[in-house]
Amino acid sequence: MRETVIIAAMNDDDEIEIVSKTRRKAAMLDLQALGEELIGLSNGRLAKLNLPENLLQAIADAKRISVSKHGALKRQRQYIGRLMRDVDAAPIRDALDRWGKSSAAAVTEQHLAERWRERLIRDDNEFTEFASDFPDADLSRLRQLARNARDEQAKEKPPRAFRELYRAVHELIVNQSAEASDDDEEDD
Repeated sequence: MRETVIIAAMNDDDEIEIVSKTRRKAAMLDLQALGEELIGLSNGRLAKLNLPENLLQAIADAKRISVSKHGALKRQRQYIGRLMRDVDAAPIRDALDRWGKSSAAAVTEQHLAERWRERLIRDDNEFTEFASDFPDADLSRLRQLARNARDEQAKEKPPRAFRELYRAVHELIVNQSAEASDDDEEDD
């Protein structure tokens, strides 16, 4: 004879609410997916999340499992999902969202730096617009780097000045973004 287990939860009005098997399974799969995201994190980021030791060990074990281990990785992911039931997932999701947004912002900054580098190398007249967007820029240094990058391309030399120009432009963009986010935080 099989026992029926009724899983219930308290809702906002202090009433007992029966949680369906479908909703329990969806919640379990959601935690398992969150656990899979944790497997992809670096050890430094995992340390910042203050996870329980048994969960950290399970994540480390999952990282060591190769794909060809006949379902071992799948079982380990399910185990991590089971361990996630005992952890408050909200702070973990918040941290992953913050890191995801900062990664997207970094990619945007990199692409902007690449576009500016190409424009500065292609045409000296672009320095006027660049100076208006980045008033702290050392234009004489950037002009010299752009000239050297053009020369490198013409002579098919290694792209030393090309890379240095990118780094200088990228640094200006990152500094301007940091100042803008500091100003936004002060406004709040």
